[in-house]
Amino acid sequence: MAEASRWHRGGTPQHKPHYGREVEIRTTLQELLLYLIFLVNLCICKYTDRTNFKSIRSITDFWKFMEGPLLEGLYWDSWYNSEKLYDLKNSSRIYYENILLGVPRVRQLKVRNNTCKVYSSFQSLMSECYDRYTSGNEDLSEFGLKQDTEWTYSAPRTNSPWHWGFVGVYQNGGYMFTLSKLKSETKTKFINLRLNSWITRGTRVIFIDFSLYNANVNLFCIIRLVAEFPATGGILTSWQFYSVKLLRYVSYYDYFIASCEITFCIFLIVFTTQEIKNINEFKYAYFKSIWNWLELLLLALCFVAVFLNSYCIIQVFLLLGKLLKNTEEYSDFYFLAYWHIYYNNIIAITIFFAWIKIFKFISFNKTMSQLSSTLSRCIKDIVGFAIMFFIIFFAYAQLGFLVFGSQVDDFSTFHNSIFAQFRIVLGDFNFAGIQQANRILGPIYFITFIFFVFFVLLNMFLAIINDTYSEVKADYSIGRRPDFELGKMIKESYHNVLEKLNLRKPQKDEDKKNAERMKKWKARLEKKYYSTEIQDDYQPVTQQEFRELFLYAVELEKELHYVSLKLNRVMRKVSALQY
Repeated sequence: MAEASRWHRGGTPQHKPHYGREVEIRTTLQELLLYLIFLVNLCICKYTDRTNFKSIRSITDFWKFMEGPLLEGLYWDSWYNSEKLYDLKNSSRIYYENILLGVPRVRQLKVRNNTCKVYSSFQSLMSECYDRYTSGNEDLSEFGLKQDTEWTYSAPRTNSPWHWGFVGVYQNGGYMFTLSKLKSETKTKFINLRLNSWITRGTRVIFIDFSLYNANVNLFCIIRLVAEFPATGGILTSWQFYSVKLLRYVSYYDYFIASCEITFCIFLIVFTTQEIKNINEFKYAYFKSIWNWLELLLLALCFVAVFLNSYCIIQVFLLLGKLLKNTEEYSDFYFLAYWHIYYNNIIAITIFFAWIKIFKFISFNKTMSQLSSTLSRCIKDIVGFAIMFFIIFFAYAQLGFLVFGSQVDDFSTFHNSIFAQFRIVLGDFNFAGIQQANRILGPIYFITFIFFVFFVLLNMFLAIINDTYSEVKADYSIGRRPDFELGKMIKESYHNVLEKLNLRKPQKDEDKKNAERMKKWKARLEKKYYSTEIQDDYQPVTQQEFRELFLYAVELEKELHYVSLKLNRVMRKVSALQY
Protein backbone atom coordinates (compact mmCIF):
# COMPACT_ATOMS: atom_id res chain seq x y z
CA MET A 1 0.00 0.00 0.00
CA ALA A 2 1.31 3.42 -0.91
CA GLU A 3 -0.49 5.09 1.97
CA ALA A 4 -2.32 3.40 4.84
CA SER A 5 -5.09 4.96 6.85
CA ARG A 6 -4.38 6.20 10.36
CA TRP A 7 -6.24 3.35 12.12
CA HIS A 8 -3.85 0.66 10.87
CA ARG A 9 -1.10 2.03 13.12
CA GLY A 10 -1.24 1.78 16.84
CA GLY A 11 -0.25 4.58 19.18
CA THR A 12 -0.22 8.32 18.58
CA PRO A 13 0.23 9.32 14.93
CA GLN A 14 3.32 11.38 14.16
CA HIS A 15 3.10 14.86 12.65
CA LYS A 16 3.04 14.73 8.87
CA PRO A 17 3.24 17.41 6.17
CA HIS A 18 0.02 18.94 4.90
CA TYR A 19 0.11 17.14 1.57
CA GLY A 20 0.63 13.79 3.35
CA ARG A 21 -2.40 14.37 5.53
CA GLU A 22 -4.52 15.07 2.45
CA VAL A 23 -3.49 11.73 0.96
CA GLU A 24 -4.29 10.07 4.26
CA ILE A 25 -7.75 11.65 4.35
CA ARG A 26 -8.46 10.61 0.76
CA THR A 27 -7.39 7.04 1.56
CA THR A 28 -9.68 6.87 4.56
CA LEU A 29 -12.57 8.37 2.59
CA GLN A 30 -12.10 5.69 -0.06
CA GLU A 31 -12.10 3.03 2.68
CA LEU A 32 -15.34 4.44 4.09
CA LEU A 33 -17.11 4.40 0.72
CA LEU A 34 -15.88 0.86 -0.03
CA TYR A 35 -16.91 -0.32 3.43
CA LEU A 36 -20.41 1.17 3.06
CA ILE A 37 -20.85 -0.83 -0.15
CA PHE A 38 -19.72 -3.96 1.72
CA LEU A 39 -22.13 -3.25 4.59
CA VAL A 40 -25.11 -2.74 2.27
CA ASN A 41 -24.23 -5.97 0.45
CA LEU A 42 -24.00 -7.84 3.79
CA CYS A 43 -27.42 -6.58 4.89
CA ILE A 44 -28.99 -7.57 1.57
CA CYS A 45 -27.60 -11.10 1.93
CA LYS A 46 -29.17 -11.43 5.39
CA TYR A 47 -32.54 -9.70 5.30
CA THR A 48 -33.99 -11.66 2.39
CA ASP A 49 -34.41 -14.95 4.26
CA ARG A 50 -37.64 -14.80 7.73
CA THR A 51 -57.64 -27.08 25.86
CA ASN A 52 -54.44 -25.76 23.71
CA PHE A 53 -50.88 -26.90 24.07
CA LYS A 54 -49.98 -23.98 26.33
CA SER A 55 -52.63 -24.87 28.92
CA ILE A 56 -51.39 -28.45 29.52
CA ARG A 57 -50.67 -28.98 33.20
CA SER A 58 -51.15 -32.75 33.76
CA ILE A 59 -50.92 -36.09 31.97
CA THR A 60 -54.70 -36.07 31.50
CA ASP A 61 -54.48 -32.66 29.79
CA PHE A 62 -51.69 -33.97 27.59
CA TRP A 63 -53.75 -36.91 26.28
CA LYS A 64 -56.74 -34.61 25.76
CA PHE A 65 -54.56 -32.42 23.58
CA MET A 66 -53.18 -35.39 21.64
CA GLU A 67 -56.62 -36.90 20.97
CA GLY A 68 -58.32 -33.54 20.40
CA PRO A 69 -56.65 -30.38 19.03
CA LEU A 70 -53.53 -32.12 17.68
CA LEU A 71 -55.53 -34.82 15.92
CA GLU A 72 -58.00 -32.35 14.45
CA GLY A 73 -55.24 -29.99 13.37
CA LEU A 74 -53.10 -32.60 11.64
CA TYR A 75 -55.97 -34.28 9.83
CA TRP A 76 -57.91 -31.15 8.92
CA ASP A 77 -59.44 -31.56 5.44
CA SER A 78 -57.06 -34.42 4.53
CA TRP A 79 -53.50 -33.18 4.86
CA TYR A 80 -52.02 -36.37 3.46
CA ASN A 81 -51.64 -37.35 -0.14
CA SER A 82 -50.28 -40.48 -1.74
CA GLU A 83 -48.43 -38.48 -4.40
CA LYS A 84 -44.69 -37.92 -3.99
CA LEU A 85 -44.17 -34.75 -1.99
CA TYR A 86 -41.05 -33.71 -3.82
CA ASP A 87 -43.08 -33.33 -7.04
CA LEU A 88 -45.01 -30.32 -5.82
CA LYS A 89 -46.42 -29.41 -9.25
CA ASN A 90 -48.25 -32.77 -9.53
CA SER A 91 -49.48 -32.75 -5.92
CA SER A 92 -53.21 -32.25 -5.44
CA ARG A 93 -52.49 -30.53 -2.10
CA ILE A 94 -50.98 -27.50 -3.81
CA TYR A 95 -54.38 -25.87 -3.35
CA TYR A 96 -53.81 -25.62 0.39
CA GLU A 97 -51.55 -23.03 1.99
CA ASN A 98 -49.21 -25.57 3.67
CA ILE A 99 -48.05 -29.05 2.77
CA LEU A 100 -47.28 -31.56 5.51
CA LEU A 101 -43.96 -33.23 4.71
CA GLY A 102 -43.81 -36.90 5.64
CA VAL A 103 -45.64 -37.92 8.82
CA PRO A 104 -45.39 -36.46 12.36
CA ARG A 105 -43.31 -38.16 15.03
CA VAL A 106 -43.80 -38.42 18.80
CA ARG A 107 -40.75 -39.12 20.94
CA GLN A 108 -40.28 -39.70 24.68
CA LEU A 109 -37.23 -39.68 26.96
CA LYS A 110 -37.28 -41.36 30.36
CA VAL A 111 -35.05 -41.80 33.41
CA ARG A 112 -34.42 -45.00 35.38
CA ASN A 113 -35.86 -45.78 38.79
CA ASN A 114 -33.67 -45.26 41.86
CA THR A 115 -31.56 -42.60 40.15
CA CYS A 116 -31.85 -40.24 43.12
CA LYS A 117 -30.76 -40.66 46.72
CA VAL A 118 -33.45 -40.91 49.39
CA TYR A 119 -32.78 -39.98 52.99
CA SER A 120 -32.54 -43.09 55.16
CA SER A 121 -35.55 -42.19 57.29
CA PHE A 122 -37.80 -42.16 54.17
CA GLN A 123 -36.41 -45.17 52.30
CA SER A 124 -39.02 -47.49 53.79
CA LEU A 125 -41.80 -45.18 52.59
CA MET A 126 -40.59 -44.71 48.99
CA SER A 127 -40.00 -47.59 46.61
CA GLU A 128 -39.50 -45.40 43.51
CA CYS A 129 -37.39 -42.32 42.94
CA TYR A 130 -36.82 -40.68 39.55
CA ASP A 131 -34.20 -37.94 39.30
CA ARG A 132 -34.05 -35.14 36.73
CA TYR A 133 -32.98 -36.02 33.20
CA THR A 134 -29.32 -36.47 32.33
CA SER A 135 -27.67 -38.72 29.79
CA GLY A 136 -26.39 -40.86 32.68
CA ASN A 137 -29.86 -41.25 34.21
CA GLU A 138 -31.60 -42.08 30.92
CA ASP A 139 -33.64 -45.27 30.77
CA LEU A 140 -32.73 -47.50 27.81
CA SER A 141 -34.73 -50.63 28.69
CA GLU A 142 -37.99 -51.88 27.25
CA PHE A 143 -41.22 -51.22 29.13
CA GLY A 144 -44.98 -51.64 28.82
CA LEU A 145 -46.03 -53.94 25.98
CA LYS A 146 -42.37 -54.32 24.92
CA GLN A 147 -43.24 -54.26 21.23
CA ASP A 148 -43.02 -51.71 18.45
CA THR A 149 -40.78 -48.67 18.57
CA GLU A 150 -42.87 -46.76 21.12
CA TRP A 151 -42.04 -49.37 23.80
CA THR A 152 -38.38 -49.99 22.89
CA TYR A 153 -35.49 -47.57 22.99
CA SER A 154 -34.05 -46.23 19.71
CA ALA A 155 -30.46 -44.98 19.82
CA PRO A 156 -29.81 -41.37 18.76
CA ARG A 157 -28.04 -40.49 15.56
CA THR A 158 -24.54 -39.08 15.83
CA ASN A 159 -25.29 -35.84 13.94
CA SER A 160 -28.54 -35.02 15.75
CA PRO A 161 -28.52 -31.79 17.79
CA TRP A 162 -29.57 -31.78 21.41
CA HIS A 163 -32.57 -29.82 22.65
CA TRP A 164 -32.18 -27.21 25.40
CA GLY A 165 -35.38 -27.12 27.44
CA PHE A 166 -36.55 -25.37 30.58
CA VAL A 167 -35.28 -27.97 33.07
CA GLY A 168 -32.77 -30.00 31.06
CA VAL A 169 -30.79 -30.62 27.90
CA TYR A 170 -32.16 -33.58 25.96
CA GLN A 171 -30.45 -35.73 23.36
CA ASN A 172 -32.04 -37.38 20.34
CA GLY A 173 -33.33 -40.93 20.32
CA GLY A 174 -35.73 -42.40 22.87
CA TYR A 175 -39.09 -44.16 22.64
CA MET A 176 -40.71 -42.91 19.46
CA PHE A 177 -43.46 -43.63 16.95
CA THR A 178 -44.87 -42.00 13.83
CA LEU A 179 -48.50 -41.18 13.15
CA SER A 180 -50.57 -42.90 10.51
CA LYS A 181 -52.03 -41.12 7.49
CA LEU A 182 -55.47 -42.22 8.61
CA LYS A 183 -57.11 -40.28 11.40
CA SER A 184 -58.89 -43.32 12.83
CA GLU A 185 -55.66 -45.32 13.13
CA THR A 186 -53.89 -42.43 14.82
CA LYS A 187 -56.71 -41.95 17.32
CA THR A 188 -56.71 -45.68 18.11
CA LYS A 189 -52.94 -45.45 18.62
CA PHE A 190 -53.31 -42.63 21.13
CA ILE A 191 -56.04 -44.46 23.07
CA ASN A 192 -53.93 -47.63 23.21
CA LEU A 193 -50.90 -45.71 24.51
CA ARG A 194 -53.00 -43.94 27.13
CA LEU A 195 -54.61 -47.14 28.39
CA ASN A 196 -51.25 -48.93 28.60
CA SER A 197 -49.58 -46.06 30.49
CA TRP A 198 -47.05 -44.99 27.89
CA ILE A 199 -46.38 -41.91 30.04
CA THR A 200 -44.90 -43.07 33.37
CA ARG A 201 -43.33 -41.45 36.42
CA GLY A 202 -39.96 -41.75 34.72
CA THR A 203 -41.06 -39.70 31.70
CA ARG A 204 -39.12 -36.45 31.51
CA VAL A 205 -39.93 -35.03 28.08
CA ILE A 206 -42.12 -35.71 25.03
CA PHE A 207 -41.43 -34.17 21.60
CA ILE A 208 -43.99 -33.81 18.81
CA ASP A 209 -42.15 -33.05 15.54
CA PHE A 210 -43.49 -32.36 12.05
CA SER A 211 -42.59 -30.14 9.10
CA LEU A 212 -44.61 -28.01 6.68
CA TYR A 213 -43.87 -26.39 3.34
CA ASN A 214 -45.58 -23.26 2.02
CA ALA A 215 -45.17 -23.01 -1.75
CA ASN A 216 -46.55 -19.46 -1.82
CA VAL A 217 -43.51 -18.05 -0.03
CA ASN A 218 -41.07 -20.96 -0.58
CA LEU A 219 -40.52 -21.54 3.14
CA PHE A 220 -40.17 -24.68 5.20
CA CYS A 221 -41.60 -24.51 8.73
CA ILE A 222 -40.11 -27.04 11.14
CA ILE A 223 -42.35 -27.35 14.20
CA ARG A 224 -41.48 -28.90 17.54
CA LEU A 225 -43.91 -29.08 20.47
CA VAL A 226 -42.21 -29.95 23.76
CA ALA A 227 -43.82 -31.15 27.01
CA GLU A 228 -41.33 -31.43 29.89
CA PHE A 229 -42.12 -33.45 33.01
CA PRO A 230 -39.85 -32.08 35.76
CA ALA A 231 -38.96 -34.14 38.80
CA THR A 232 -41.07 -31.81 40.93
CA GLY A 233 -44.24 -32.82 39.05
CA GLY A 234 -46.50 -31.04 36.57
CA ILE A 235 -45.81 -30.29 32.91
CA LEU A 236 -43.94 -27.39 31.29
CA THR A 237 -44.82 -26.78 27.65
CA SER A 238 -42.80 -24.95 25.01
CA TRP A 239 -42.61 -24.84 21.24
CA GLN A 240 -40.28 -23.97 18.40
CA PHE A 241 -41.27 -22.75 14.94
CA TYR A 242 -38.32 -22.50 12.56
CA SER A 243 -39.17 -20.91 9.20
CA VAL A 244 -36.22 -21.46 6.87
CA LYS A 245 -35.62 -21.17 3.15
CA LEU A 246 -34.02 -24.47 2.20
CA LEU A 247 -34.62 -24.02 -1.54
CA ARG A 248 -32.40 -20.96 -1.81
CA TYR A 249 -32.27 -20.15 -5.52
CA VAL A 250 -35.63 -20.34 -7.27
CA SER A 251 -36.70 -16.88 -8.50
CA TYR A 252 -34.74 -14.16 -10.28
CA TYR A 253 -34.48 -12.25 -7.04
CA ASP A 254 -32.87 -15.30 -5.43
CA TYR A 255 -30.20 -15.24 -8.12
CA PHE A 256 -29.63 -11.56 -7.34
CA ILE A 257 -29.06 -12.58 -3.73
CA ALA A 258 -26.61 -15.22 -4.96
CA SER A 259 -24.67 -12.50 -6.78
CA CYS A 260 -24.61 -10.46 -3.56
CA GLU A 261 -23.21 -13.47 -1.72
CA ILE A 262 -20.47 -13.82 -4.32
CA THR A 263 -19.72 -10.09 -3.96
CA PHE A 264 -19.55 -10.58 -0.20
CA CYS A 265 -16.92 -13.30 -0.65
CA ILE A 266 -14.90 -11.01 -2.94
CA PHE A 267 -15.04 -8.25 -0.30
CA LEU A 268 -13.93 -10.75 2.30
CA ILE A 269 -10.90 -11.80 0.27
CA VAL A 270 -9.93 -8.16 -0.42
CA PHE A 271 -10.28 -7.11 3.23
CA THR A 272 -8.35 -10.16 4.43
CA THR A 273 -5.51 -9.45 2.01
CA GLN A 274 -5.45 -5.83 3.10
CA GLU A 275 -5.24 -6.71 6.79
CA ILE A 276 -2.48 -9.25 6.18
CA LYS A 277 -0.46 -6.55 4.41
CA ASN A 278 -1.07 -4.13 7.29
CA ILE A 279 0.09 -6.71 9.84
CA ASN A 280 3.27 -7.35 7.85
CA GLU A 281 3.89 -3.63 7.50
CA PHE A 282 3.19 -2.39 11.04
CA LYS A 283 4.08 -5.56 12.99
CA TYR A 284 3.24 -5.24 16.71
CA ALA A 285 2.06 -1.64 16.34
CA TYR A 286 -0.92 -2.95 14.38
CA PHE A 287 -2.36 -4.64 17.48
CA LYS A 288 -2.30 -1.44 19.56
CA SER A 289 -5.43 -0.11 17.90
CA ILE A 290 -8.84 -1.31 19.09
CA TRP A 291 -10.21 -0.83 15.56
CA ASN A 292 -7.76 -3.38 14.21
CA TRP A 293 -8.97 -5.94 16.76
CA LEU A 294 -12.53 -5.21 15.69
CA GLU A 295 -11.47 -5.70 12.07
CA LEU A 296 -9.97 -9.11 12.87
CA LEU A 297 -13.08 -10.14 14.82
CA LEU A 298 -15.30 -9.07 11.92
CA LEU A 299 -13.22 -11.05 9.43
CA ALA A 300 -13.32 -14.14 11.66
CA LEU A 301 -17.12 -13.90 11.94
CA CYS A 302 -17.42 -13.50 8.17
CA PHE A 303 -15.37 -16.63 7.57
CA VAL A 304 -17.51 -18.57 10.07
CA ALA A 305 -20.66 -17.31 8.32
CA VAL A 306 -19.33 -18.39 4.91
CA PHE A 307 -18.42 -21.82 6.29
CA LEU A 308 -21.86 -22.35 7.88
CA ASN A 309 -23.64 -21.15 4.74
CA SER A 310 -21.63 -23.54 2.58
CA TYR A 311 -22.27 -26.38 5.03
CA CYS A 312 -26.03 -25.72 5.00
CA ILE A 313 -26.14 -25.62 1.19
CA ILE A 314 -24.23 -28.91 0.94
CA GLN A 315 -26.44 -30.63 3.53
CA VAL A 316 -29.62 -29.44 1.81
CA PHE A 317 -28.29 -30.71 -1.51
CA LEU A 318 -27.49 -34.13 0.00
CA LEU A 319 -30.52 -34.62 2.26
CA LEU A 320 -33.48 -32.68 0.91
CA GLY A 321 -34.30 -35.06 -1.94
CA LYS A 322 -34.18 -38.10 0.35
CA LEU A 323 -36.35 -36.44 2.99
CA LEU A 324 -39.04 -35.43 0.49
CA LYS A 325 -39.21 -38.91 -1.05
CA ASN A 326 -39.90 -40.66 2.29
CA THR A 327 -43.59 -39.77 2.47
CA GLU A 328 -44.43 -42.80 4.64
CA GLU A 329 -41.82 -41.95 7.30
CA TYR A 330 -40.92 -38.99 9.48
CA SER A 331 -38.83 -36.46 7.55
CA ASP A 332 -36.32 -35.01 10.00
CA PHE A 333 -35.89 -31.43 8.78
CA TYR A 334 -34.93 -30.31 12.29
CA PHE A 335 -31.26 -30.99 11.57
CA LEU A 336 -31.28 -28.64 8.57
CA ALA A 337 -33.27 -25.98 10.41
CA TYR A 338 -30.91 -26.20 13.38
CA TRP A 339 -27.86 -25.27 11.33
CA HIS A 340 -29.76 -22.56 9.45
CA ILE A 341 -30.62 -20.97 12.79
CA TYR A 342 -26.96 -21.09 13.81
CA TYR A 343 -26.05 -19.45 10.50
CA ASN A 344 -28.64 -16.70 11.08
CA ASN A 345 -27.25 -16.08 14.58
CA ILE A 346 -23.70 -15.72 13.25
CA ILE A 347 -24.90 -13.37 10.52
CA ALA A 348 -26.79 -11.30 13.10
CA ILE A 349 -23.65 -10.90 15.25
CA THR A 350 -21.59 -10.10 12.15
CA ILE A 351 -23.98 -7.35 11.04
CA PHE A 352 -23.96 -5.92 14.57
CA PHE A 353 -20.17 -5.53 14.62
CA ALA A 354 -20.21 -4.35 11.00
CA TRP A 355 -22.44 -1.44 12.01
CA ILE A 356 -20.28 -0.75 15.08
CA LYS A 357 -17.29 -0.38 12.76
CA ILE A 358 -18.97 2.72 11.28
CA PHE A 359 -17.74 4.55 14.39
CA LYS A 360 -14.25 4.15 12.95
CA PHE A 361 -15.11 6.79 10.37
CA ILE A 362 -17.08 9.27 12.50
CA SER A 363 -14.32 11.89 12.73
CA PHE A 364 -15.94 13.80 9.85
CA ASN A 365 -18.82 14.74 12.19
CA LYS A 366 -18.15 17.09 15.09
CA THR A 367 -20.91 15.76 17.35
CA MET A 368 -19.97 12.10 16.84
CA SER A 369 -16.31 12.96 17.29
CA GLN A 370 -17.16 14.55 20.63
CA LEU A 371 -19.07 11.43 21.62
CA SER A 372 -16.19 9.10 20.79
CA SER A 373 -13.72 11.39 22.57
CA THR A 374 -15.96 11.46 25.64
CA LEU A 375 -16.19 7.67 25.80
CA SER A 376 -12.46 7.20 25.27
CA ARG A 377 -11.58 9.69 28.01
CA CYS A 378 -13.94 8.38 30.68
CA ILE A 379 -13.46 4.64 30.01
CA LYS A 380 -11.19 4.22 33.06
CA ASP A 381 -13.68 5.96 35.34
CA ILE A 382 -16.52 3.86 33.92
CA VAL A 383 -14.61 0.61 34.54
CA GLY A 384 -13.97 1.60 38.15
CA PHE A 385 -17.60 2.60 38.60
CA ALA A 386 -18.82 -0.64 36.97
CA ILE A 387 -16.92 -2.73 39.53
CA MET A 388 -18.60 -0.90 42.40
CA PHE A 389 -22.00 -0.99 40.67
CA PHE A 390 -22.03 -4.72 39.98
CA ILE A 391 -20.82 -5.59 43.49
CA ILE A 392 -23.89 -3.86 44.93
CA PHE A 393 -26.13 -5.09 42.10
CA PHE A 394 -25.18 -8.76 42.51
CA ALA A 395 -25.48 -8.47 46.30
CA TYR A 396 -29.10 -7.33 45.90
CA ALA A 397 -29.71 -10.06 43.28
CA GLN A 398 -28.51 -12.71 45.73
CA LEU A 399 -30.68 -11.21 48.48
CA GLY A 400 -33.75 -11.20 46.24
CA PHE A 401 -33.16 -14.78 45.10
CA LEU A 402 -32.79 -16.14 48.64
CA VAL A 403 -35.68 -14.18 50.15
CA PHE A 404 -38.26 -14.21 47.34
CA GLY A 405 -37.11 -17.09 45.12
CA SER A 406 -39.55 -19.68 46.44
CA GLN A 407 -42.61 -17.43 46.04
CA VAL A 408 -41.99 -14.86 43.29
CA ASP A 409 -41.41 -16.16 39.76
CA ASP A 410 -39.19 -13.19 38.81
CA PHE A 411 -36.70 -14.23 41.52
CA SER A 412 -36.98 -18.01 41.04
CA THR A 413 -33.34 -18.29 39.94
CA PHE A 414 -30.28 -16.11 40.39
CA HIS A 415 -30.13 -15.00 36.76
CA ASN A 416 -33.89 -14.28 36.86
CA SER A 417 -33.21 -12.05 39.85
CA ILE A 418 -30.57 -10.15 37.85
CA PHE A 419 -32.98 -9.49 34.97
CA ALA A 420 -35.77 -8.60 37.41
CA GLN A 421 -33.55 -5.91 38.94
CA PHE A 422 -32.74 -4.48 35.53
CA ARG A 423 -36.49 -4.27 34.93
CA ILE A 424 -36.93 -2.53 38.30
CA VAL A 425 -34.43 0.11 37.20
CA LEU A 426 -36.50 0.62 34.03
CA GLY A 427 -39.73 0.90 36.03
CA ASP A 428 -41.16 -2.57 35.37
CA PHE A 429 -41.61 -4.34 38.70
CA ASN A 430 -44.12 -6.29 40.79
CA PHE A 431 -43.97 -4.64 44.20
CA ALA A 432 -47.14 -6.39 45.39
CA GLY A 433 -45.56 -9.82 44.83
CA ILE A 434 -42.38 -8.81 46.69
CA GLN A 435 -44.36 -7.39 49.59
CA GLN A 436 -46.59 -10.45 49.79
CA ALA A 437 -43.57 -12.79 49.82
CA ASN A 438 -42.06 -11.03 52.83
CA ARG A 439 -43.83 -8.07 54.42
CA ILE A 440 -40.71 -6.88 56.29
CA LEU A 441 -37.75 -7.60 54.01
CA GLY A 442 -39.76 -6.96 50.82
CA PRO A 443 -40.27 -3.19 51.28
CA ILE A 444 -36.79 -2.78 52.80
CA TYR A 445 -35.21 -4.55 49.79
CA PHE A 446 -37.21 -2.47 47.30
CA ILE A 447 -36.65 0.94 48.93
CA THR A 448 -32.91 0.47 49.54
CA PHE A 449 -32.36 -0.94 46.05
CA ILE A 450 -34.13 2.02 44.44
CA PHE A 451 -32.20 4.48 46.62
CA PHE A 452 -28.67 3.09 46.19
CA VAL A 453 -28.87 1.81 42.61
CA PHE A 454 -31.29 4.22 40.97
CA PHE A 455 -30.74 7.49 42.83
CA VAL A 456 -27.06 7.15 43.77
CA LEU A 457 -25.17 4.83 41.42
CA LEU A 458 -26.96 5.67 38.16
CA ASN A 459 -26.62 9.39 38.86
CA MET A 460 -22.92 8.88 39.54
CA PHE A 461 -22.63 7.17 36.17
CA LEU A 462 -24.39 10.07 34.45
CA ALA A 463 -22.18 12.55 36.33
CA ILE A 464 -19.04 10.82 35.02
CA ILE A 465 -20.31 11.00 31.44
CA ASN A 466 -21.55 14.58 31.80
CA ASP A 467 -18.34 15.86 33.40
CA THR A 468 -16.15 14.30 30.71
CA TYR A 469 -18.43 15.57 27.95
CA SER A 470 -18.17 19.10 29.36
CA GLU A 471 -14.36 18.88 29.26
CA VAL A 472 -14.38 17.62 25.66
CA LYS A 473 -16.83 20.31 24.60
CA ALA A 474 -14.68 23.00 26.25
CA ASP A 475 -11.60 21.75 24.40
CA TYR A 476 -13.47 21.81 21.11
CA SER A 477 -14.72 25.35 21.77
CA ILE A 478 -11.16 26.72 21.89
CA GLY A 479 -10.03 24.76 18.84
CA ARG A 480 -8.54 21.61 20.38
CA ARG A 481 -10.15 19.26 17.93
CA PRO A 482 -8.58 16.43 15.92
CA ASP A 483 -6.63 17.49 12.85
CA PHE A 484 -7.93 14.44 11.05
CA GLU A 485 -11.38 15.46 9.81
CA LEU A 486 -13.00 13.96 6.73
CA GLY A 487 -15.67 16.62 6.98
CA LYS A 488 -13.08 19.31 6.33
CA MET A 489 -11.99 17.64 3.12
CA ILE A 490 -15.59 17.12 2.00
CA LYS A 491 -16.30 20.79 2.69
CA GLU A 492 -13.24 21.90 0.71
CA SER A 493 -14.23 19.67 -2.21
CA TYR A 494 -17.75 21.09 -2.12
CA HIS A 495 -16.38 24.66 -2.16
CA ASN A 496 -14.10 23.83 -5.09
CA VAL A 497 -17.06 22.55 -7.08
CA LEU A 498 -19.02 25.71 -6.32
CA GLU A 499 -16.07 27.86 -7.40
CA LYS A 500 -15.79 26.02 -10.71
CA LEU A 501 -19.51 26.54 -11.30
CA ASN A 502 -19.09 30.25 -10.43
CA LEU A 503 -21.50 29.84 -7.54
CA ARG A 504 -18.93 30.94 -4.96
CA LYS A 505 -16.13 33.43 -4.79
CA PRO A 506 -12.59 32.06 -5.25
CA GLN A 507 -10.57 31.00 -2.26
CA LYS A 508 -8.15 33.93 -2.77
CA ASP A 509 -10.85 36.33 -1.68
CA GLU A 510 -11.38 34.24 1.42
CA ASP A 511 -7.64 34.30 2.10
CA LYS A 512 -7.65 38.09 1.83
CA LYS A 513 -10.49 38.27 4.33
CA ASN A 514 -8.57 36.00 6.70
CA ALA A 515 -5.46 38.13 6.31
CA GLU A 516 -7.40 41.30 7.09
CA ARG A 517 -8.97 39.63 10.08
CA MET A 518 -5.53 38.58 11.34
CA LYS A 519 -4.28 42.17 10.98
CA LYS A 520 -7.23 43.42 13.05
CA TRP A 521 -6.47 40.83 15.73
CA LYS A 522 -2.82 41.81 15.73
CA ALA A 523 -3.56 45.53 15.98
CA ARG A 524 -6.06 45.06 18.79
CA LEU A 525 -3.77 42.74 20.74
CA GLU A 526 -0.75 45.05 20.34
CA LYS A 527 -2.82 48.02 21.45
CA LYS A 528 -3.95 46.18 24.57
CA TYR A 529 -0.74 44.47 25.64
CA TYR A 530 2.15 46.39 24.06
CA SER A 531 0.96 50.01 24.26
CA THR A 532 3.38 52.45 25.96
CA GLU A 533 0.46 54.18 27.61
CA ILE A 534 -0.16 51.15 29.83
CA GLN A 535 2.18 51.02 32.81
CA ASP A 536 0.69 47.99 34.57
CA ASP A 537 2.44 44.74 33.55
CA TYR A 538 -0.52 42.62 34.68
CA GLN A 539 -3.40 42.62 32.25
CA PRO A 540 -6.34 40.23 32.80
CA VAL A 541 -7.37 38.10 29.79
CA THR A 542 -11.02 37.35 29.17
CA GLN A 543 -12.22 34.06 27.71
CA GLN A 544 -13.02 35.72 24.38
CA GLU A 545 -9.57 37.30 24.21
CA PHE A 546 -7.92 33.98 25.05
CA ARG A 547 -9.85 32.32 22.25
CA GLU A 548 -8.74 35.07 19.84
CA LEU A 549 -5.13 34.63 20.98
CA PHE A 550 -5.37 30.90 20.41
CA LEU A 551 -6.89 31.30 16.95
CA TYR A 552 -4.25 33.90 16.11
CA ALA A 553 -1.53 31.44 17.11
CA VAL A 554 -3.17 28.73 15.00
CA GLU A 555 -3.27 31.01 11.97
CA LEU A 556 0.39 31.92 12.47
CA GLU A 557 1.25 28.24 12.69
CA LYS A 558 -0.59 27.60 9.43
CA GLU A 559 1.29 30.44 7.74
CA LEU A 560 4.58 29.09 9.04
CA HIS A 561 3.69 25.63 7.78
CA TYR A 562 2.77 27.05 4.36
CA VAL A 563 6.10 28.91 4.13
CA SER A 564 7.93 25.75 5.20
CA LEU A 565 6.25 23.75 2.41
CA LYS A 566 7.25 26.35 -0.19
CA LEU A 567 10.82 26.35 1.12
CA ASN A 568 10.96 22.54 0.88
CA ARG A 569 9.75 22.65 -2.73
CA VAL A 570 12.37 25.23 -3.61
CA MET A 571 15.11 23.16 -1.94
CA ARG A 572 14.02 20.05 -3.84
CA LYS A 573 14.17 21.96 -7.14
CA VAL A 574 17.63 23.32 -6.29
CA SER A 575 18.82 19.82 -5.41
CA ALA A 576 17.42 18.49 -8.69
CA LEU A 577 19.25 21.20 -10.68
CA GLN A 578 22.55 20.38 -8.96
CA TYR A 579 22.32 16.71 -10.01
